[in-house]
Amino acid sequence: MTQQLAPPTTPGHASLWRSRNFLLLWSGQTVSELGTRVSGVAVPLLAADVLGASVFQISLLTVLAWLPYLIFSLPVGILADRVDQRRLMIVCDLGRAALMLSLPVVALVGHLTLAFLYVVVSLSGVLTVAFTVAYRSMLPRLVGADQLVDGNAKLVASQQFAELAGPTLSGALIGLVGAARTFFTTGVAFTVSAVTLLLIRPTPDAAPPTAGRVPLRAALGEGIGFVRRQPILVKILACTTTSNFFVMAASSIEVPFLRRELHASPLVIGLVFSAGAVGGLVTGALANRLSQRIGTARIIWVAMAAPGPLYLLIPLARSGWGVLLFAVGFAAFSANAVLFNVAAMSYRQRITPAPLLGRVNAAFLWICYGVIPLGALFGGTLGSQLGLRPALWICVLGMWSAAVFVVCSPLGRMRDFPPIGDLTRTS
Repeated sequence: MTQQLAPPTTPGHASLWRSRNFLLLWSGQTVSELGTRVSGVAVPLLAADVLGASVFQISLLTVLAWLPYLIFSLPVGILADRVDQRRLMIVCDLGRAALMLSLPVVALVGHLTLAFLYVVVSLSGVLTVAFTVAYRSMLPRLVGADQLVDGNAKLVASQQFAELAGPTLSGALIGLVGAARTFFTTGVAFTVSAVTLLLIRPTPDAAPPTAGRVPLRAALGEGIGFVRRQPILVKILACTTTSNFFVMAASSIEVPFLRRELHASPLVIGLVFSAGAVGGLVTGALANRLSQRIGTARIIWVAMAAPGPLYLLIPLARSGWGVLLFAVGFAAFSANAVLFNVAAMSYRQRITPAPLLGRVNAAFLWICYGVIPLGALFGGTLGSQLGLRPALWICVLGMWSAAVFVVCSPLGRMRDFPPIGDLTRTS
């Protein structure tokens, strides 16, 4: 038997600030995201500077981090619909903390190798898949349906704050204590997240989970089947998948580009990513207002199409002050990612029946995150064969092209989504 999390008791926007459960989730994820961003810079720098990895070997780290989404998303979706999602998240956090703490310990005894780093990244990726599916399925049980945009916006704003502060903190820590010891920070962050989840108050649910009565084979197909019957979800999925492929192709070579082409120091690299995250932080804070002003449906395609020209500044970056071009282009992408993800995720959470939400989220992750290791491999191959700057040109143009799917969709004729009761019929 699973447990139902108590929803907020006060209606309206202000209730999120008085919801103990939501505030615990929000605070824990803010710390966790900060630690994740610290390791996001530390992992490739550890591989490049300490272990002497090539561009292709560095890109393999991204492949291994994201490959579990392709392999484990669908079965994890069934698990998330059948077990206590909060407890599943706690187990994942504690496991990731142990993995991150193992890196500095192994480094201190002189046994750190690229193979060990690959193993840690891979296992951490498996736990992240389970955590992410449960995390995205739990929010609608903590907040009301009319508060999903606001709740998602606050959580994504925390991610953008982590994007702003994390890389700079990582660069500073690497400069002070070295790349390996920096992972102590990430381990502590995951531990804090586990504690906040432990403090969330569950309430008993008298009925067993619906997913538990469905045969395994049928359960695997239910999430994908639901998505296929929703034309808007299909277009959003195609847009997200295309964008993720090229975004991760770019991400797999961004640090080598900044380090080897622009000769940026670890601290400068951290500052560049932090400055770029300002765009996402600002739009995250304003996402609910922008959604209401632009339209809850229209904002999905506007967010994807409008910032695209600024992406071209990323491969135009040069050493010295020219590195600011990279930061501006990255800020434009961050703004797009926040607005699009908040609106698209809130729509998916509203339209999907609660017993199916874990599997629908897993189906999305399986496809749109499943292409990420392929994108990272593509980026590493392009960077090795064509050079880092030409590879980035291809990647940013591909990122912008993803907007075509949502611009040329029913969303292009809508301003707002209809009331919840009409969503399934109109989508």
